[in-house]
Amino acid sequence: MKKSSKKINYTYAIGRRKEASARIRLYRGKGESTVNSKPAEKYFGGEVFKKILAGPFGVTETSGKYYYSARINGGGKNGQVEALVLGISRALAKISADKFKPLLRKFGFLTRDSRVRQRRMIGTGGKARREKQSPKR
Repeated sequence: MKKSSKKINYTYAIGRRKEASARIRLYRGKGESTVNSKPAEKYFGGEVFKKILAGPFGVTETSGKYYYSARINGGGKNGQVEALVLGISRALAKISADKFKPLLRKFGFLTRDSRVRQRRMIGTGGKARREKQSPKR
C-alpha cells in the first residue's frame, strides 16, 4: 500500500462547551464554511451565524481570509456555536500565536467555559436541585 504524499493544508483544533464538542479544520483562502457537511449559515441560522463572524474572525480581522469545516456533536445549538467559536479561536492562535493569541485572549475567546449541567442527585425525584416533598401533616 502506497502512502499518500498529500500535504496537510489545514489547522486542526477542538472546542468544547457543555455537552457539545466541535472538531475544526481551518483552511487558508476563500471557501464555504461547513458544519456537519452543511453550509454554516443553513446549519445555525442567520443571527447565530453572525455571532461566529463577529467573534474570532471579527476580532482578528480575518473574515475573508479563512474558512472552516467543522464536525459538531452533542449539546444544543447555543452550546454548539460556543464550541465552534472556541475551536476557531484555538486554530487561529495556532496559526499565528504572536499576532492573534493576545487579541483572542483579551476578548475571552480562548477561555474554555467549564460550566456544565448539574448532575441529578439520588432521592430528589429525578432533578438536580429539586428537594423531596415534605409531609403535609
